[in-house]
Amino acid sequence: MGTYQRFPISLVRGKGCWVWDNNGKKYLDAVAGIATCSLGHSDNVLRRSLSHQLNKIQHVSNLYKIPEQEALAKWLVEHSCTDKVFFCNSGAEANEAAIKLARKYGNYKRGIEHPIILTAEESFHGRTLAALSATGQPKYHKGFEPLVDGFQFFKYNNWESFNSLLQRLEADGPKVAAVLIEPIQGEGGVIPGNKVFFSRLREACNKHQILLILDEVQTGMGRSGSWWGYEQLGIEPDLFCLAKGLGGGHAIGALLVKEFANIFKPGDHASTFGGNPFACTAALTVASEIKRRGLLNKTIQNGILLNKELNLIKKQFSANFKEVRGLGLIQGLVIREESNLTAQSIVKDALKQQLLVVPAGPKVIRIVPPLVINSREIKEIVKRLKKTIVNQIN
Repeated sequence: MGTYQRFPISLVRGKGCWVWDNNGKKYLDAVAGIATCSLGHSDNVLRRSLSHQLNKIQHVSNLYKIPEQEALAKWLVEHSCTDKVFFCNSGAEANEAAIKLARKYGNYKRGIEHPIILTAEESFHGRTLAALSATGQPKYHKGFEPLVDGFQFFKYNNWESFNSLLQRLEADGPKVAAVLIEPIQGEGGVIPGNKVFFSRLREACNKHQILLILDEVQTGMGRSGSWWGYEQLGIEPDLFCLAKGLGGGHAIGALLVKEFANIFKPGDHASTFGGNPFACTAALTVASEIKRRGLLNKTIQNGILLNKELNLIKKQFSANFKEVRGLGLIQGLVIREESNLTAQSIVKDALKQQLLVVPAGPKVIRIVPPLVINSREIKEIVKRLKKTIVNQIN
């Protein structure tokens, strides 16, 4: 339907951190399906696991117990601060589930007639209508009004902005049911959360009995160097949302909640495909392989290397680049506002160097390769990116 401005290549196969187009040209992939292909492309273990699952059963619906789903839920709660899991198919769906749960929590637990959810400016929470309404970027709202009511926005990492909004809303009694926020803003420009801000945010939510919901769609499953982005911030959420890297390229999302917030009852929410045996097997395999291959530690080390190499680019081309932001294998090279360079033009020209990167807003080049990437490939990403920049400047 023309909803995508596609780049002019057709990708037909991949292996590890490399993909090939229909003309046989080989590209180094620093996009990974937008932080999704955790184990890279056509991973041998994942292929065998999913082939085995297809020989058994792939879908039965949630009318029945699903052993693979139960096993994945058990793994998720054992490796996080939560107690219960709802499975769906995408990050937007996981955020929708969180929004519904927060509203019910506000209504039934707090007695709030019209619950409000606070989210950050420049955030991104998905394309469905409620998730879009929660997204703090007006450019995504245009043409889709009226939006879903019940969302108000504060500046990310800005305590004064958050606290003044909260105090104003709560002055005449409870109105705020939840805060929905990313531990690292992805689409907003690869902006890591500030530990002090998030600590104060956690304290404020405790004080006012507000649910703290973290959108971990892009940061979850090891992307930051820990299983979950909240571990980098030294806090625990009441709920958090997953997708992208959870399935390693296969469609699965999840909402994880602590027991006290688990107020959904039969009939409150559902998903036909959510948590089907095939998707859950993919996620279980990804989790197992991240642990077996030591990819969390490798992500930390490769993230340090990537950050160092990108900072060399920033230093060499200081008139055009102002900083490098991110953690682990979600990094952003930030272009100066006054520079004529744009993220979109660099991403497009990088194709000539047979490199795939992705924008995060108009002035940030986002690099989110598979977690299986090695140091040689990290250096090759930066080498090709540097050539692209030189060509753009000249």
